[in-house]
Amino acid sequence: MSALLEIDDLRVTFGGTAAVRGISLTVEKGETHCLVGESGCGKSVTSLAVMGLLAKGGKREAARLSFAGEDIRDYDERRMSRLRGDRMAMIFQEPMTSLNPAYTVGSQMTEVLRRHRGTSRAQAVDRAVELLTRVGITAPGLRLGQFPHQLSGGLRQRVMIAMALMCDPELLIADEPTTALDVTVQAQILRLLAELQKDLGLGILLITHDLGIVARVADRVSVMYAGKVVESAPTAELFRAPRHPYTRGLLSCVPVPGKVKRDEPLGSIPGVVPRIPPGFIGCAFRDRCGFAEAACAADIPRRNVGPAHEALCILPEGARA
Repeated sequence: MSALLEIDDLRVTFGGTAAVRGISLTVEKGETHCLVGESGCGKSVTSLAVMGLLAKGGKREAARLSFAGEDIRDYDERRMSRLRGDRMAMIFQEPMTSLNPAYTVGSQMTEVLRRHRGTSRAQAVDRAVELLTRVGITAPGLRLGQFPHQLSGGLRQRVMIAMALMCDPELLIADEPTTALDVTVQAQILRLLAELQKDLGLGILLITHDLGIVARVADRVSVMYAGKVVESAPTAELFRAPRHPYTRGLLSCVPVPGKVKRDEPLGSIPGVVPRIPPGFIGCAFRDRCGFAEAACAADIPRRNVGPAHEALCILPEGARA
């Protein structure tokens, strides 16, 4: 049986920049697969490529890109628009630029259900009220009549989450869905997504930089750096035995209660994510890696380093201790 979402050797270029360089991952029905990494690693571009929403000038190629067993690589805009918002939905990172400022929250939410399911306006309004309530918005009837600029950043983010769930999608791609929310509402949203996943068998591709969230909700984690997945493993295995120096660097930046000393700086990874030109060879992390050697400038093989655990690194396990 095929996975809900299958991505094999996905590549995205924008002119002279290789934003995504051959990543492969799957999302099973009922699974939460987290894609993590620093800003600029290509996580959001990956999600937009899957949804067919790349900006002008972006070029997408893949050996396989399938949803529910159906190849969607050659879908035209009309066929993709039937999927988007219905069976596949996305929560965007910045709600202020995703919501239309000229229309009320209610008109934008009800349009989703009426367009894809042909429901009446009254039914669509009832569904919108139900979901706004579930994501923790008080006075939902009042909010439906408001415009995006009349809401706080946190409220706009919750509206985006509710809108994505209007049609009970099979796959939800969530790009930093809790970034603008306080920790209490963040926990509420994560519980809601977990409940929906349990009830509907929802598959979730969650993009985040928050490893605390990853530890709480992910079944599997793919660590992305400079357009490539450098390590992928079940969540517990990745946190227990990270193999790639970049993964270890990310985990070292997470403050651990009881182990962080007062006035001591938190961990960090020196340098920034580089801009990668097409045709680049070798490990893109080598200029920031304390274990780099001459061989890191050559092609790097992907190795199985444990059960369902892969890493894109040539270093032996002992060198990463």
